[in-house]
Amino acid sequence: MYKKEEFYQNLITKLLNNSCTVGADYYRPQWHVSAPTGLLNDPNGLIHHKGNYHLFYQWNPLSCRHGMKVWGHMTSNDLVSWNHYFPALIPEEEYESHGCYSGSAIVVNDQVTLFYTGNVKFKGGRTSYQCLATLKDDGDVQKLGPVISAPNGYTGHVRDPKVWLHEGYFYVVLGAQDIYKQGKVIWYRSNDLTNWQFLGELAGSGHNGFGKFGYMWECPDLFNLEGKDILLFCPQGLEKENEHFANLFQAGYVIGALNYHTKSYQHGAFQEFDLGFDFYAPQTMEDEYGRRILIGWMGLPDENESYHPTIKNGWVHQMTCPRVLTLKNNKLYQQPVKELEVLRKNETKIISIANDIPSLQLRCAEMIVEGGINCQINLSDIVLIHVDNTEVTLKRKNWRTNLWESRSWQGSIEILQILLDHSSIELFINNGEAVMSSRFFSPCNESFYITFEGSEVIHLTYWELSY
Repeated sequence: MYKKEEFYQNLITKLLNNSCTVGADYYRPQWHVSAPTGLLNDPNGLIHHKGNYHLFYQWNPLSCRHGMKVWGHMTSNDLVSWNHYFPALIPEEEYESHGCYSGSAIVVNDQVTLFYTGNVKFKGGRTSYQCLATLKDDGDVQKLGPVISAPNGYTGHVRDPKVWLHEGYFYVVLGAQDIYKQGKVIWYRSNDLTNWQFLGELAGSGHNGFGKFGYMWECPDLFNLEGKDILLFCPQGLEKENEHFANLFQAGYVIGALNYHTKSYQHGAFQEFDLGFDFYAPQTMEDEYGRRILIGWMGLPDENESYHPTIKNGWVHQMTCPRVLTLKNNKLYQQPVKELEVLRKNETKIISIANDIPSLQLRCAEMIVEGGINCQINLSDIVLIHVDNTEVTLKRKNWRTNLWESRSWQGSIEILQILLDHSSIELFINNGEAVMSSRFFSPCNESFYITFEGSEVIHLTYWELSY
């Protein structure tokens, strides 16, 4: 638990001392969202209100380790340029003594209301409270305190509220772990955001064809898209199955139909959201144009995290680019928002056998590859993209072990879109049918280059990306 004045003094000191090293870091993203210092993780409270996009996020500004979390706060009117604000929520009350954990936002009476988890640890255990706060026009936040306590039958791991309005009632889903250490999503209903009725388990291990499916489900998000009710969540504890569930923790979704009257949710199979190395805790919002937009954390709390080379310069992690979701063939497609095209500079088109394409000196770029895509794209011998008629394989050198590791997607390949930003790659396959997101760290004392290998003709279009 922080004392507010002391926290702000420490934060300002950290920002002043770290600003030069963070800003000059070779790996610092040019156009992706990252924190000004410290550790960034889950996106929170995504909302579009009065022409501005609000992005809150889990933030430890005083360290590059997980621990006491506040809510960072940024806004943008175009999803490209972002303005930083002082933290929206800091843990200064007993009901949030060990962190203001993830949550969401909703507009009520033309005011943004925040719904978050107050994390409380004590000797031998922990508990949680789901809390409300309101965002004022000047950026200040007024806390309203807890409105939901930990329910019976569950451990202290109940968190990450995502709230929405349906036919005059507010609903919220929460990630949970029951007393048998099984992952669940539970939900509540309210007519005033303050008094909540427990509706039971919406989904989880033992429901709808799932057997044991992880010991904890985090970061749920439920929304309707094109007539389907889609539940996003992050199950922890899945065993690897061939090329599936290759990361330590997963992020994915199910598609189904939610019956508000019978309080039941029938859904299909779990589908992974992103097949790269670094993707977790996605959250979505609907903007004022009716688009369903997703932002995820391009990171994972895993064994590689403490080896990020950026830590020595006082920062770690970034977000994905904002992505528009559409539903096609019972699958969510993800595509970068159109607003990012303003970053494109110096368009170049090449039609050539891959082997004959000259080496490209690009660290911050967008590339589109079409044609007979049987080739390998080499990013400075630190990332390899191998494409044939039936599979895309993404390889990178692990910065902890320096060994090659790989992820793959099977299917027919028609077009690849690649977004690069100094130390990240987002690979969109077939206009978003599949996505692979990853961080990488090339040696900063060597030139960065991109080469193509293969005997077939490809169509390459690329742009430098910059403000």
